[in-house]
Amino acid sequence: MFWDTARKFHGHECPGLAIGVKACEAAVEKMGVMSSEDEELVCVTENDACGVDAVQAILGCSLGKGNLLYHSTGKMAFNFFDRRSGKKLRICLKARNSGMERKAYMNYLLQAPVDEIFSFGDPKMELPPKAGRFPSIPCEICGEAAPEHKMRLQDGKKVCLDCFHDYSRGWK
Repeated sequence: MFWDTARKFHGHECPGLAIGVKACEAAVEKMGVMSSEDEELVCVTENDACGVDAVQAILGCSLGKGNLLYHSTGKMAFNFFDRRSGKKLRICLKARNSGMERKAYMNYLLQAPVDEIFSFGDPKMELPPKAGRFPSIPCEICGEAAPEHKMRLQDGKKVCLDCFHDYSRGWK
């Protein structure tokens, strides 16, 4: 059932989607979570690959609701937080395709037990706060509005990130 839901949402079958489906299966199995109507379940994904679509379709985490956040490490890892129970879990892919054809690898992922294909541990980050609401401020250059926490001050003007010219000499 998870596979059909995710495949319809994503638009095609692929190993990346299978990874996301199995990560959702693992979250349901190990945390006892279900699809999130609001921000009860939070996913911080460490990748922007196909598997994230499974998290959206199956567990109801989305950017728009504020319960799907992207932390760019490039790792095939998903961090789940259940606000109701306080449970949290980091699910990271350990299964590597060792020369299998694409379809065979996808089928392996879908049929293998979650403990075989993932490692499990505590998330490396804290539970993010609930999504905030911020007043919008018009950019004094382009006129487009953006939330105040995304605005910058440049030459005495409030400017959006698109119009802001960052000054950096190499340090962060």
